[in-house]
Amino acid sequence: MESRDEQVDLKGVMWMLASVVLFAGNTLLIRGASLVSAGADGWMATLFRGAVGILILLIFFSNGRGFEWRRMFSNRLVMMRGLIGGVGIICFYITITELGAGRAIVINLTYPMFATVIAAFWLKEKVRLVTSCWLVVAMAGLVVFLSDGNMKLAPSGYDMLGLFGALAAGFVVVIIRKLRHEEHPATIYGAQATCSLLLGLPFAGNAPALPSAGLWLLALGAVVVTFGQLIMTSAYQRLSIAQGASLQMTLPVFTAVGAFFLFGEKFAAHELAAAAVVLIAIWRVAARRKFPAPRN
Repeated sequence: MESRDEQVDLKGVMWMLASVVLFAGNTLLIRGASLVSAGADGWMATLFRGAVGILILLIFFSNGRGFEWRRMFSNRLVMMRGLIGGVGIICFYITITELGAGRAIVINLTYPMFATVIAAFWLKEKVRLVTSCWLVVAMAGLVVFLSDGNMKLAPSGYDMLGLFGALAAGFVVVIIRKLRHEEHPATIYGAQATCSLLLGLPFAGNAPALPSAGLWLLALGAVVVTFGQLIMTSAYQRLSIAQGASLQMTLPVFTAVGAFFLFGEKFAAHELAAAAVVLIAIWRVAARRKFPAPRN
């Protein structure tokens, strides 16, 4: 018998997909900024993500509207969300630099599997075997879809670092799910924004050298990712970890669609077929429906 959290919640699914679209938009905006200026790298994006994120929270969610500074430091789980999320960001950016985007993203997107296992032990969320199988199918499809020359490299310490980052990301989404009845999404994300700001501060001196177009693209990307994070956090109030995290695995597909239209990127037939497999597998996980228990 599945838990109540595994019922289909259309609103939760739509919110999670909306967050994925916003995350894809953020990725494309950062890529656009990097094309404008090489200095608009991941660390600058992290700086803007933190600074703009905090500004948005102060404007829209302060003064009793959800964002509580004190709760960010008095609630141990909220602090963990920020610190562990920061570790995950560092690991992800390092692996992109050392392993290439394709290999790094595939490794990072193992986090739904880590999250599902963590949620099963910590939150007692029940997951059927068929759900786990569909997650594996989705992961296999992502490997094919994102594969490039770097996928043939022998495992290295950076692969382990990437897996550690994926484990951190898995912990983060479970913490978000755990906090769903305790904290407002603005406070939960505030911890991440604060950590991102601190991580990016050492690189703040590079900002004045960026062209105005790069600055605007980074700022817009930070706005988009902030609302994406807030919507994602709200979606986890309605969806199980397996459902929510599986929907996040569609991020590369949405990003690829945007790259096709904005940057003219082309995809081979086998990559399109793999993307279809990913979408079918995710649909099978997200659309699982609970049937009422028979009455005696």
